[in-house]
Amino acid sequence: MTNRTLSLDVDPVWESIDRVRRENEVFLRTHQIPQPSIEALSMVTCELMENAVKYGFFEGDVKTIQSRCSVESDSVVLEVRSPVKPGDDAAMARLDHMIQWIRGYQDPFQAYLMRLREVSSQAMGTSESGLGLVRIAYEGQSVLDFFVDSGSVLNISALHAVEGAR
Repeated sequence: MTNRTLSLDVDPVWESIDRVRRENEVFLRTHQIPQPSIEALSMVTCELMENAVKYGFFEGDVKTIQSRCSVESDSVVLEVRSPVKPGDDAAMARLDHMIQWIRGYQDPFQAYLMRLREVSSQAMGTSESGLGLVRIAYEGQSVLDFFVDSGSVLNISALHAVEGAR
């Protein structure tokens, strides 16, 4: 049986995003994941990695981003782990609020449209739009979850259902 999990440790730089995306795509093709799911998961990978690079706190013990892509019997789980600033409860509260807000919509498309409206009315230069998370739910057809471990490392995951996954 082939390995059903791809784990990568990468530096928190923009170039790592494309590397993780490419390696995940090859891994998913190896496991015969349908092309539409690969395309959706590629976008999810980029969004999660971009957030890790932008918002990670790499001044402590953890200096890398960990990416994991796991193929299950009927789904794929993408996980990205990156350090957060210890005690930054406000950032984690915003993340929790955004994920719960997305889950509050029965159809992620409605959350996507609502967030687009909100972002379009924000002042230019607003740093955190939350649009990437909504894209993961809608375009990536994925369910988001997260936790912060005792070492102040954020683990954010996206679960994507796949018909015919092996």
